[in-house]
Amino acid sequence: MRILSPTAILGYGFPRESFDRGMQARPAVIAVDAGSTDPGPAYLGMGKSFVDRAAVLRDLDIMIPAGMRAGIPVIIGTAGGSGAREHVDWCMDILEEIARAHGFKPRVAVIYCDVDKDLVRGALRAGRVRSLPFVPELTPETIDRTTRIVAQIGVDPIIAALRREVDVVVAGRCYDPAVFAALPVRQGYDIGLALHLGKILECAAIAATPGSGRDCVLGILKDKSFVLEPLSNARKFTVDSVAAHTLYEKSHPFLLPGPGGHLDLSECRFEQRTPASVEVFGSRFVPSEKFTIKIEGAALQGYRTICICGIRDRVLIGQLDDVFDGVREATQNNFGARQYHLKFRVYGRDGVMGPLEPVAGIPGHEVGVVMDVVAPSQKEADTICGFARSTALHYGYPGRIATAGNLAFPFSPSDFSAGPVYEFSVYHLMEMENPEKVFPVEYRTLGD
Repeated sequence: MRILSPTAILGYGFPRESFDRGMQARPAVIAVDAGSTDPGPAYLGMGKSFVDRAAVLRDLDIMIPAGMRAGIPVIIGTAGGSGAREHVDWCMDILEEIARAHGFKPRVAVIYCDVDKDLVRGALRAGRVRSLPFVPELTPETIDRTTRIVAQIGVDPIIAALRREVDVVVAGRCYDPAVFAALPVRQGYDIGLALHLGKILECAAIAATPGSGRDCVLGILKDKSFVLEPLSNARKFTVDSVAAHTLYEKSHPFLLPGPGGHLDLSECRFEQRTPASVEVFGSRFVPSEKFTIKIEGAALQGYRTICICGIRDRVLIGQLDDVFDGVREATQNNFGARQYHLKFRVYGRDGVMGPLEPVAGIPGHEVGVVMDVVAPSQKEADTICGFARSTALHYGYPGRIATAGNLAFPFSPSDFSAGPVYEFSVYHLMEMENPEKVFPVEYRTLGD
């Protein structure tokens, strides 16, 4: 079975030449992952896509007509970026526009992956919810303040959708490999091989060398192995690149958990099949005793205002922490016990890794500083940030010579209201007996 993966995330784009080459290989399905938690919780919390609509329209306007002409399904997972109802409906609106523009009437299976809060509360009371590592225990109060909760479905609801011979499947939040593995599993291929192949294909050509998130690749599933082939002459798969990507985004080198079990990759074998393709053997799926599914939710934490500035005074750079402590103290004295968070991110020192930064000190002659304020309202965040910025601008420190100002601002106005701030409030595993009943499939015909 041949599976075409056009791009790492729907909307990232792909060369038309690579896609056409993939279609010439007569794939059985076009599958694409359309989202991720990588951009953080804000998009789930707000119900907005992190990928531009015009970019998603461009990709789907190539994929959907190609699938319709070839008579093969197009499967989209984590639609709209985060996979909540609003994201799925946003993607469906784009598909409707494409159907009308081309005069198609595609049959579409829609799988909403939102989880009702009462269902989560009941599972919590019954002891069927547990935390992932480094995640606090879930509480009823946390569930109450969470805006949206979605479940990362596996292959089962997608297989149910494919039983009706639809043209397109649009699913909410998905386990990334599921959209690639569903059709093969339905047709009797080994689930371990299908999911491992899906893990590679969901990132498209990122696993090739040179890697790219915006190029197409072909996966070929066999009885006891799978093959990865690039669809651009500029790329190739190597044993190193495929094995490395097998380690990618995993908490354990050999085990990859997912809905209903885990992949055991301890006996995998990678072989260079041609100078550009790799064959993989030995992937194995191990079912869990109880079917669990990952649930994700986002809760509003406040509103953010930031200020970006630069510092080039070596005397000030040598005592940044003391100055920032002084600014925090002055802000607290001015505003009392008001609830807010004030953080200074120093780029050129530890702005990326924070306390995990292994290189001590500041090797450069200048640093960039982001003042980050989160408060209960946007007005309060603006006020606190403005006060902290002006205090830092004119703060007196030992050895100071110039009094005109300590900070260089690249923009005017210097402060930016960044809007609502969300956190992942739900990031847990929930036991579930039958995901097909919890996430039923809706069938629609577009273009009517």
